[in-house]
Order: sequence, then C-alpha cells, then structure tokens
Amino acid sequence: MKIAFIGSGNMGEAMISAMLKKSVVADNGICACDIDQARISAIEGKYKVGCTPDAVAAITDCDVIVLSIKPQVLADAMKNLRGKLQEGQLVISIVAGAKLSTLVRGLGHEEVVRVMPNTPAQVGEGMSVWTSASAVSQEQKDKAKTILSAMGREIHFPDEKYIDMATAISGSGPAYIFLVMEALIDAAVHIGLPRDVAGELVTQTVLGSSHLTRESGKHPAELKNSVTSPGGTTAEGLLVLEEGGVRAVITQAVIAAYEKAKLLGGDNSK
Repeated sequence: MKIAFIGSGNMGEAMISAMLKKSVVADNGICACDIDQARISAIEGKYKVGCTPDAVAAITDCDVIVLSIKPQVLADAMKNLRGKLQEGQLVISIVAGAKLSTLVRGLGHEEVVRVMPNTPAQVGEGMSVWTSASAVSQEQKDKAKTILSAMGREIHFPDEKYIDMATAISGSGPAYIFLVMEALIDAAVHIGLPRDVAGELVTQTVLGSSHLTRESGKHPAELKNSVTSPGGTTAEGLLVLEEGGVRAVITQAVIAAYEKAKLLGGDNSK
C-alpha cells in the first residue's frame, strides 16, 4: 500500500508515525507533501519517507491519499487535485468540518472517506470516527480501518450526521479533559502539594481511571459510587461539584461544540 499525505502538520505526522510504528506501510510507501519546505525537510529527516511540495506528484501511483490540511486551504487543494485522481484511489479526509458532499464535488472524485481523529492519536491512543461515500468499496473501507486502527481505536458510522456529534465528544473531548486536569493540578498546588507531584498524581489518576473503566466494563456511575464512602471525603467533594452544576456545564459545552461543528460544515439546520 502506498500513501500520500497532502499536508504534513501535527495530525498528518501523527498518522505517518503510527503507521510506520505499526508496520502498516514501509517508509518507501509514504510520500509527504507540504507547501512549507522546512516542514517536509523535517518529516523526511525524521521518518525517512519521500517528500515533495508538489501535491500532484505526491499522489501519483498511490493507493490512498490523505487530506491532512487546514480547512481554509481545502478549496485550493481540491482545485489543484481535481481531475488528477484516478479510479481506485481512496481519499481519506481529516479536514475539520468538510462534508463528504463538499469533498466529492470539489475533488470530482467519489471514493472518499471522512474522518474525525483526535490528538491522542499522536501517542497511538486516538479515537477516530469515520464515514464513507457510497462509491467506497469494502476493500477500501478495510484499508481505511487498518490505517485508523494504527492510531488507536476507530468507529465507522454509516450516517454522516454522527460525525459532527462525535466531533463534540472525541474530537473536542481531550481539551475538556486537559482543562479538568489543569484545574485539579492547580487545586492540588493550592492546598500545598508541589506542582510536579500534583501533575504526576493527576495524570496517573486520569490514566488509571480510564483504564479501569474500559477493563472493568462497568458504567462510570457504578465506579464513581464504589469510590464514594458514606460521609467521606469523596462524597463531600462530589457534593460541591453537583451544587456547582458541573453536569449541566459539561452538557452545555458538548452542545455548543456540536452546533459549531454543524456550522463549520455549512449545516444551519436546527
């Protein structure tokens, strides 16, 4: 399998790194393209993959083309690639907000997959949600699944409407978690813990709690209750969180992110 990356920013690099690490593709099977010469020089030096500033040259003879560019340059990139893609080539877009219809129309190509990855893909713990145009074959879906699985876990949705919903959870979710972690670290420092110790306590607590949830198969509410002794310290802390409306605020944040995702994709429906 040969893969071209149109755009080699943080997420593009994360995908390149993950696929090489998991041996999904050899280094000579990847071509990275970027208009920033310094960027592609850095990618070439670090991963020993082929690099070029020419997108049309990059996609030649490739099985998969990954669009990993910023939304504001998508129109120009699609115009440049339109008419250059061959039947059988699979396009995987990780461009935020870009709908399948926009991609298919802009590229003049129907074999397109739309993906919403997230930043933990940089360490192989990502969550990618994706959907595919009707022209995408089962073999191409299997290729997409293999590529995305290298970055962590993946979920395929047959209906594109769920991508914007998932964007508000898994796409934006890491930022919510980082904010909570930051608040916990600052609170720990406030009560007297050294900042480096506070950081280690919070990071491992979040990591351990996540692993426990997955491995136990229990609902988070059940796990929360198992930590909460009657009249204890956890019960006291949870009371303050509930009185502060933390559940409602989180829900409002997710709804706001979802509405913004729809707006970016050109969906103004309610």
